[in-house]
Amino acid sequence: MTASSKKPGEAKLSNNPPRTLTTRPGRRLSLSTRLTLWYGAVFTLSSAVAFSLFFLLINQMVNRQVDDTLTRQAAQFSSLLRNSGLNAVKRAAVLEAQAAGEREIFIRLLRWNGETFSSSNMSYWKDIPVDLRSIKSLGPEQRRTISTLKLPQRNDHIRTLYELIGPGVILQLGQSLAPFQRFIELFRAQFTLTMIALIGISALIGWIMARRALAGVTRVTQTARIIAGGALEQRVPLTSGGDEIDQLALTFNQMLDRIETLINSIRDMSDNIAHDLRSPITRIRGLAEITLTTGRDLGDYQQMAASTVEECDRLLEMINTMLMISKTEAGIEQMARGPVDLTRLVQEAYDLFLPLAEEKSIDFRCSLPDTEIGLEGDKRLLQRMIANLLDNAIKYTPRGKLVSVTLWHTAPRAMAHLRVQDTGVGISADDIKHIFDRFFRGDQSRSQTGSGLGLSLARAVARAHGGDLTVSSQYGNGATFEATLTIKPM
Repeated sequence: MTASSKKPGEAKLSNNPPRTLTTRPGRRLSLSTRLTLWYGAVFTLSSAVAFSLFFLLINQMVNRQVDDTLTRQAAQFSSLLRNSGLNAVKRAAVLEAQAAGEREIFIRLLRWNGETFSSSNMSYWKDIPVDLRSIKSLGPEQRRTISTLKLPQRNDHIRTLYELIGPGVILQLGQSLAPFQRFIELFRAQFTLTMIALIGISALIGWIMARRALAGVTRVTQTARIIAGGALEQRVPLTSGGDEIDQLALTFNQMLDRIETLINSIRDMSDNIAHDLRSPITRIRGLAEITLTTGRDLGDYQQMAASTVEECDRLLEMINTMLMISKTEAGIEQMARGPVDLTRLVQEAYDLFLPLAEEKSIDFRCSLPDTEIGLEGDKRLLQRMIANLLDNAIKYTPRGKLVSVTLWHTAPRAMAHLRVQDTGVGISADDIKHIFDRFFRGDQSRSQTGSGLGLSLARAVARAHGGDLTVSSQYGNGATFEATLTIKPM
């Protein structure tokens, strides 16, 4: 079998890579154009509905006016029949038709079988039939019927009345609607021309209004394009209108401020991480080099291993704390929520740090409520938050000074308050702005051990429990940290 042969049913594989089919989306109309079209369509539809209603109203008014005229004439003939007799009615019919115009109205006197025994000049109306159904519908309960008769050959409509005006005498009155129709047709033509002009004007106005309304969106889009190019300092210019677009621009600018702050924070944190991780790694490497160059026995290597483990533990603790802060702030930390007695947690933390305070001759005081303060939360994280606050207070308070811990709750908002106040060196105005930043360590904390993550974690825990952590301080007069937590019934 040659190389080119293949087994039956075996597919031949192509060496060419498969092509990726892409579709080019159709060009869509701009938002301003679509708004203009929508505005014009709504205006046209509204005008058409208004015209239809107005046209219907005019027809009803015309029919009502003609009906009133026919009814009034019928009443006159009925009264004339009762007072002067049938001959007087015949004469009056001829005179009435001549006076109004024999092409405008016609008058007939009919019998029950539809036979005409008297009428006005019907030479123009000779093709107008007698409606026997209308005659048969007349009686004691219904003495009058009015309808409209369409004459396509004349392009005319006739309003026709049948009324029983006397025993065996039926009056047929007909009036042409041509004068009214000419008015309606003229109105329709004028309305159509007016509508065409108004639609054009409305489209222009809609386009102008859409462009003005979307001018703010254009500003946001242009600014976003500039920012996408790397100019994070750019902001959307605001107008004095205070409309929804300005609110959008303001929110967009606030988002940009937040993003810029986060980027700067990430940049600073990266620098701090590089600095704080480099030091222990350098120490580990130095220990290894010294041990390798000077070590002679097993004890030297054991000492180096112990120091290395200590430094690695410190690094792991720093990394785990950073991860915990990030997850807590992002809301992805799986907190083991359960009933927590906050009063008991603070008491246990106080008992734990009391020996450390006594060792520094610090006046360590604790004020707790008589009843427990229960909430739903993560006991482990809350313990760490309290411990970080107490550890900082004792660490930065000189010998013989005061550290106080106070716990209370407020009923209206169901909030628990934990205040840790010290009388140490305090925090400068420049440092207090960054006191909760990760890895931040003020001038006073450089001489103390720590990673600069304790307060960041404490605030993240407080916020994860529906509260916050705030600080107030005057340099040289100590600092006060106050954590608020949302109370939920245990």
